[in-house]
Amino acid sequence: MTNFALSFWYDIRGEEKMKVKVIDEECERDLENSVNEFLSKDVDVIDIKYQVAIGINGEEQLYCFSAMIIYH
Repeated sequence: MTNFALSFWYDIRGEEKMKVKVIDEECERDLENSVNEFLSKDVDVIDIKYQVAIGINGEEQLYCFSAMIIYH
């Protein structure tokens, strides 16, 4: 890892600056509930990335709703 990347993730004492939590659910409401439950833990959120993936298996559509929470 480069010095820049290390300074991005760690402070001068070597403690982590950021952490990541990835949540994956089959429907939007479940993802919403899971994200809200995680955020209720009083974390300092830096950013939240949201993604939806769709797949087809025969006649069935498969959905994957996910969120990546970057926090302190």
